[in-house]
This record gives sequence, structure tokens and C-alpha cells, in this order.
Amino acid sequence: MTVDILLILVACSIVLAWLRWRRCSRVLLVLAVAWVLVVGCGLLPGLLLTRLQSGFAADQPVAWGQRNAIVLLGAGTVRVAGTDQIEPGLFAQARINKAAVLYHACEQTGHECLLEVSGGDARGLGQSEAEVYAGILRQLGVDDGDLLLESRSMNTWQNAQFSGPLLEAYGADRVLLVSSGFHLRRGMLYFSHFGIHATPVSADHLGAITTWMPLAWNFAMADVALHEYAGVARYHWYNLMGWNARAVEKKTVPSG
Repeated sequence: MTVDILLILVACSIVLAWLRWRRCSRVLLVLAVAWVLVVGCGLLPGLLLTRLQSGFAADQPVAWGQRNAIVLLGAGTVRVAGTDQIEPGLFAQARINKAAVLYHACEQTGHECLLEVSGGDARGLGQSEAEVYAGILRQLGVDDGDLLLESRSMNTWQNAQFSGPLLEAYGADRVLLVSSGFHLRRGMLYFSHFGIHATPVSADHLGAITTWMPLAWNFAMADVALHEYAGVARYHWYNLMGWNARAVEKKTVPSG
């Protein structure tokens, strides 16, 4: 997204120079250079990520209920080069680890603990995110009988949409939503739309690198943040236009 904006500015500058609109061409060229510096040196991604992730602490006390559901949101899968093995994506392992830690903490209370893994085969690799993650969770000591796999969803909206009926059938009185810090604001918005009022738990946080020289990392971080903001903006736009599925009455009430 950020590179697309840069290319558009440069392309428009070239076209304007060819049309002999040199002053306008120079303005766009200056804007392109400024964009490279603001994004690549970390200013813009730093601001976007700070606002996006604020309020979502990685470690916070949990008031467990009688029937607890930990919802783990998928973060993609990848195929190991030269093999048929499918592994969790870049941001997935921290989420898996956090979900396992929460599960064991819940177990120690003696209350019921369900760990729902939500994620389909969005990349078409032949195995859903839920199945891949569940294999690792079992190795981390999560009881197979406490795992609930939601293997149909292709995106965060469907994570929420398809999780709703499962959590309602389970009768959870406490739901924890586990995802990356940058993803939780959008995830909470979508889950609330479908009547799931959960406690957000951040598995990891992202940050920009402040530097004098533009870095590709900062462009990637800006793209991650802008993708989340776009998802939130699209939700509100779709609501305004009446394109979203009808909002669901609150189903799950956190205890405590």
C-alpha cells in the first residue's frame, strides 16, 4: 500500500514533466521523497502502530468464569520449502503460545476451559490454520477434548461470524480473544458485531524502527497498520450502507 502510493506519486510526476507542467511535477516529486522519509524512517508507522495497539496489554490478570472460552485467531500458514509440511505463519506462533499459556492458567482454577482455534485454509495449502495450530497446541499440553476447531473462516470477519454459534452452543460466560496487538482492535469490533463481548489478550506487539535511513521494515509495518485501519473504516462504511450482516444481540457476558 505504501509502495503503491510512492509509485503513483512518481508516475504522476513523470507524466506531468512530460506534459511540461514542471512546477506540479516538482511538487509531486518532493511529496514522493517526503513519503519515503516519513514512512521509511519510522515516523508514520510508529504513530499508526502506537495508536492501534494502545490499551491491549500482553499480560493482565484474568477473572475466570465457570465456563471459559479462549478464542485463538489465525495468522496464516506457510508451506516449508521442498516439503509437504505446513507451518504457522509469521505472527501465528506467539498467538499459539499465548493461547496455551492462558489455557493452562484456566485449568489451574478448576473451571471449564475450551480453546477454540479459528481459521480456514485461506491460502489453499490443503490444511486449515485451525488444524495446523491444533497440532502444536496438543504438543504444548492442551487436551484434545478441550480443543474446538473452526476451520471455515477465510478472514477476521468470518472468524467472528462462525465463532458466534459455537460459543453460544458451548455457553461460555467468559471469552478471551487472543491475537496480535495490531489486530485486536479490528477483531474486537467484528466479534462485538456478532454478539461476542470478549476480553482482548495481546500475544505480541509490533513497532517501527526510528532511523535516519529509510528501511523496508518500516514500509512493511506501515502496510500492516494501514490494513487494520482500512478494515475498521470498511466496517463502519458497510454499516452505513447497510451491507454488513445484521448485528447480533449480546450473547456472551464476561463474568466478574
